[in-house]
Amino acid sequence: MGNYQESKMQELSQAGNGNHFYIDDIDEAKKSLIKEFGSSVYTVANDVKFQIEFNPEFVASYRVIGYENRQLANEDFNDDTKDAGELGGGHIVTVLYEIIPFGTQSKWHKSVDSLKYSSSKTTVAKTNELATLKARYKKTLDDKSILVETPIAKKMSRLENTNASIQWSLVVAEFGLLLRDSPYKAEANYATLLQRAHTIADDEYKLECVNLIKKANKFSKKGKGETTLVEE
Repeated sequence: MGNYQESKMQELSQAGNGNHFYIDDIDEAKKSLIKEFGSSVYTVANDVKFQIEFNPEFVASYRVIGYENRQLANEDFNDDTKDAGELGGGHIVTVLYEIIPFGTQSKWHKSVDSLKYSSSKTTVAKTNELATLKARYKKTLDDKSILVETPIAKKMSRLENTNASIQWSLVVAEFGLLLRDSPYKAEANYATLLQRAHTIADDEYKLECVNLIKKANKFSKKGKGETTLVEE
């Protein structure tokens, strides 16, 4: 990375309620300063927080993919003095959760004893809700947050039936797991990732990402002493 430390820049921009960009060519400048300029400059909501509660009848455990340095303690959600992120006009936030369904055997889910003093007799088991999503935000000049709450229905869809934005988000997340050689990558590999990425890459930025995946695949195989043929 040379003298550029993205994690430090992210901390600084977050503390100042700002944004940071790494501009290394004219295309990136156009993307940051023209295409996405409005969502960076015009704030429509301050101190935006999200909190999700999964129904234990359906979800045994879960993890958030990414956002490690943006996670807050549970009690900070209702605390309006705690600083959080800002949302600009046209800004979209995507958060991916990986879940282990209740009753599924998994090496990532360790068994624990039930809590003796918890209230287990609830009506949540009788619902068809997978989770409840809560959000808090402040209007630009307000100090008190507004609470928005919505249930998430237990409705499953095959990957190919989801919209293009979700499919592309999963491509990027899987690419990150492979780059880090994450223990959570399971059976993910560059070959199948490239096939999916090629299919849904429908603009110049996605095509640029496809090229990055090709390069990463090429270097990963070189690191293993393998000979690889990357189709351009």
